[in-house]
Amino acid sequence: MDKKFTNASLETIKKALDEAAKQNGHALCEPCHIALCLLENDYGTRILNRANIQESNGLKKDVEERIKKLPKQSPPPLSASLSAASQRLLDRAQRDSKQQGDSFIAQDHLFLALYGEQDVAKILKHHGLDSTSAKKAVDMLRGGKKVESETAEENFDALEKYGIDMIKLAAEGKLDPVIGRDEEIRRVIQILSRRTKNNPVICGPPGVGKTALVEGLAQRIVENDCPQSMRGIGLRTLDMSSLISGAKYRGEFEERLKAVMKEVVESPLPGIILFIDEVHLVLGAGRTDGAMDAANILKPLLARGQLRVIGATTDDEYRKYIEADAAFERRFQKVQVGEPSIEATVAILRGLRDRYESHHGVQILDSALVAAAQLSHRYISGRFLPDKAIDLIDEAASSRRVQLDSKPEELDALERKVAALEIEAISLKREKDEGSKRRLADVKLKIANLKEQLQPLEEQWNQERYRADELRDLQEKLDRLKLKAQVARRNQDFERAADLEYAAIPEVEERLAQLKANLAQQEAMEIDLEPTTGEESIKPLVTESVTPDHVSEVVSRWTGIPVQKLTQSERVRLLSLADRLKTRIVGQDESIAVIAAAILRSRAGLGRANQPLGAFLLCGSTGTGKTLMAKSLAAELFDDSKSALTRLDMSEYSEAHSVARLIGSPPGYVGFDQGGQLTEAVRKSPYVVLLLDEIEKAHPNVLKVLLQLLDEGRLTDSHGRTVDFTQCVVILTSNVGSQYLLAADLSSGTIDDKTKANVHAMLRAQFPPEFLNRLTTTIFNPLGRSHLRQVVFKAAGTLADRLKEHEIDFSISENACEAILDAAQDPQFGARPIERYVESEITTAISQMILAGKISKGRHILVGADPQNSALTYTVN
Repeated sequence: MDKKFTNASLETIKKALDEAAKQNGHALCEPCHIALCLLENDYGTRILNRANIQESNGLKKDVEERIKKLPKQSPPPLSASLSAASQRLLDRAQRDSKQQGDSFIAQDHLFLALYGEQDVAKILKHHGLDSTSAKKAVDMLRGGKKVESETAEENFDALEKYGIDMIKLAAEGKLDPVIGRDEEIRRVIQILSRRTKNNPVICGPPGVGKTALVEGLAQRIVENDCPQSMRGIGLRTLDMSSLISGAKYRGEFEERLKAVMKEVVESPLPGIILFIDEVHLVLGAGRTDGAMDAANILKPLLARGQLRVIGATTDDEYRKYIEADAAFERRFQKVQVGEPSIEATVAILRGLRDRYESHHGVQILDSALVAAAQLSHRYISGRFLPDKAIDLIDEAASSRRVQLDSKPEELDALERKVAALEIEAISLKREKDEGSKRRLADVKLKIANLKEQLQPLEEQWNQERYRADELRDLQEKLDRLKLKAQVARRNQDFERAADLEYAAIPEVEERLAQLKANLAQQEAMEIDLEPTTGEESIKPLVTESVTPDHVSEVVSRWTGIPVQKLTQSERVRLLSLADRLKTRIVGQDESIAVIAAAILRSRAGLGRANQPLGAFLLCGSTGTGKTLMAKSLAAELFDDSKSALTRLDMSEYSEAHSVARLIGSPPGYVGFDQGGQLTEAVRKSPYVVLLLDEIEKAHPNVLKVLLQLLDEGRLTDSHGRTVDFTQCVVILTSNVGSQYLLAADLSSGTIDDKTKANVHAMLRAQFPPEFLNRLTTTIFNPLGRSHLRQVVFKAAGTLADRLKEHEIDFSISENACEAILDAAQDPQFGARPIERYVESEITTAISQMILAGKISKGRHILVGADPQNSALTYTVN
């Protein structure tokens, strides 16, 4: 008789044949091989779960031991064949399938047929799985369905296969507590309690807690904190990706989804609610040529009230997909979930703190939770609370855990020194001369001293690690006890609940509080004492607490914004910012003072809240140092003038349509997917110096776009994303009014009031008043001869630095400086002609001398000037 198998049962038999031959060297495939393959696959696991077999690993191990006793063939056969016992097993499975009215032999037929083989049946019964229990488990999985196709088994127990039991997870304490969403959960319960159209769809930005809302509902159902009509109800998450994956043929997806719907409708529970995350995906899901999508399968059940669904999606996707299908939309009731406030976020973090402390084995200070909410709201744009604040706490705690598990830097450095000295000692032992012997004695003494330093550090580190591990163990124990108390209350075992809540839990909480108090005391010792006191404190090698500083470090790592507290060296550096800028920029002390003061205010935390760190319009003739100011500021603030400077040449934005290049092309236009040159640069790196060079050449429409940037510190790009500019230093340069500056009398070293008034008048004529009103305008002085002398020596210093790489010294005489000024000075062009002259004349001449072999390493070049004709001379010493 020809046997017809389902795809899954045929795969099981093939696997049994393959493992029998290749892995075990057996020529025949026995029933125990088939039994092991059934127990290891997903269907066998579900049978064991339905039969409440807890120790499935022990059952598999006993079957494996039985297989090991079978005779082996060496060398192993290329393939195995079914033994007579296995043939009898398949015959029994075929008879069972015919008796049940099935068209194909399924895996459950094979499983029940195992009881006809004495050795396998004995093992199954030994582990509490007799034939009656197995038959009941199979009937539960089948749900009265017939095997009428090769893929029929995929629809057995479909709800278990394609869904996640939220009620079970809540009962096991595997869901995080949900805080501050009582109103939204109440609204969801009200919609679910309706007679028809009882399907809420939760809408809101990503990260505000839409899925958490459903988890909160599951926890309420478990705690019976819900209306009487919803008590005992089921709540399952439907995994759309599992439903779709592997559905190769037309109708296969619909068959799976209908099997799920059938189980939901016919469930023995008071009802089952399905939760579909990203519910917009059901529109079009599974649709192939001539087939229906998931939404059209769900619509009739939703309309009749036979199926209750909770959906979750973002506002954009709801508008784009669900509102476009009016028939689908009208069956849902919208529940809007907004971003919580900073205060509500802190409350949420406090509720989650125990979970993260237990997971990471660290203590999270309350001040760290407040810092996470505040800093994430202020500095992390494009994401929403509480998700971004939770991520900050998670990463900060993870960082602390890694530090605890890793060897402290101080200890590691000492161990490396000891290892290096021990290698040296082994090498010196081979030498016989007196010098080596003396060196060996010194090395041994150093090793002894270092080991003496190492011992207390190792003991201290072990103690600190022990405390951290004890903290984690106590936190995990407390979580387990609280879960047991909840289960006891639900089962009305009040005696056990009272024993846990009034004895075991308080005892662990007391030990945990004492340990945290000790840790806080240790943290207080971490404060460095003044070196003049002569006292010493034992500074912890590692810290078990997550502090606001650790949260600040994570924010800085994510955004590049220096949020941490200023170190002493950074304070000194900022206070001397103006002096250091003066060494880079010649003759602009007044402008430097204005810009440095704005930077100091912002880094001290006293800057304007919703505006850029500084917004400056630098006016002056060409070559006076306006662009150099931006480069110097980037170098001084960030140590990297290239990556920290975003420069846009505004002459490229002289057309009206060039606004699109700044913020991105509108939808439907070429380049929409690329974003704007300005917005994308700052979105990726928000802490930069933004240089808009020659702003007077930009189109008036471009200036209108910049108004929002300068006033509110933000700009909305073509994708609707808000880009934060509050951490930027915005510098605009302009040559407007330079003719008045060049004609002014600078004998006093400053610009006279009349010239300033003329320049400001030209600025008002060039730019709209609302634009100028948002900027701090500073006028750069034209450079006189004394300033240009400094430029000559600065250019010579730059050349000297380049020659130093070739081990050649370089200097320039006063006479040469005067000769360069006479040859290159042009008041209209400022410092640039001087720099070009040094590059074209002096650098070129020295390059020719190096290539001709006239200058070698270790020599000195002195540039002078001929007193007769002021020609430059080069003396090599």
